[in-house]
Amino acid sequence: MRVLRRDAGVGWVLSLPAAFVVGVFFLIPLGLAVWMSLNEWPLLGEPTFTGTDNYTAIADDELFTSAIWFTVKYTVITTVVLFVIAFGMALLVQHSRPGVGLMRTAYFLPAAVGLAAASLLWFALYSNDVGPLSDVLIWLGVVDQPVQWLDTPDSALWSTVAMVTWRFAGFQMLILMTGLQAIPVDVYEAARIDGAGWWRMMRSITLPLMRPTIALLLVLSVTGSLLAFEQFYLLTGGGPDNSTVTVVMVLYRQAFRLLDLGVAAAMSVVVLVALIAGNVLQLSIVRKGGE
Repeated sequence: MRVLRRDAGVGWVLSLPAAFVVGVFFLIPLGLAVWMSLNEWPLLGEPTFTGTDNYTAIADDELFTSAIWFTVKYTVITTVVLFVIAFGMALLVQHSRPGVGLMRTAYFLPAAVGLAAASLLWFALYSNDVGPLSDVLIWLGVVDQPVQWLDTPDSALWSTVAMVTWRFAGFQMLILMTGLQAIPVDVYEAARIDGAGWWRMMRSITLPLMRPTIALLLVLSVTGSLLAFEQFYLLTGGGPDNSTVTVVMVLYRQAFRLLDLGVAAAMSVVVLVALIAGNVLQLSIVRKGGE
């Protein structure tokens, strides 16, 4: 019993730094955000308790409602496109062979570029004044006139998805490649002896054994997409006609332009609850499928 108590005490001592960091940088700000969401909180002056009025104001905000649907649409498209491309890249480079190291480096290199820098880079590429994309397509005979990459709602969405895919596909490829290489080779050899083809091994071996890796990527991709800000703020500015405004952009506008910190805090609480619910749902589905 003395040894158990000593080990428990050591465990508590070792966990105190992490608990302190979580408390100071997560729990206290979270509690403050919840309290702010229940008050009319001016930038200067004393806050006034208003109860759930800020949450009622969110429900009446048409821009926030439209931003929710656009963010969900963007999240679904980005998650699917990113996973398909990253998984294909991982399959190409999972085995060692001449030149595969160069391919891995080339695929992963965009992940070293910051998201804001990548957004500015692609904004320049999309520009018909200084960017080469439209000129190259015209030279190849694909189009007859410059493409308006960011001037319509659909083109702005898909142009942003292309940039995000370029930026994050290499990172997801690295994670998927690690999961692929962790699968024992003996399993594939036994399946080949039994006459299983490529698609059968993919469906019955690769995907089931990579379920934890796929679950991690889904959580990262969905969370990052729901919190999208820099790419749309720098590429489209929310336009045209507020068609590419995300939830975080509305939150930013409410807090730092309209200076309505109470409503902005209420929006952040709603976003946090949605993220937690979405991640729990994803993990439960993946875990249930694995069982």
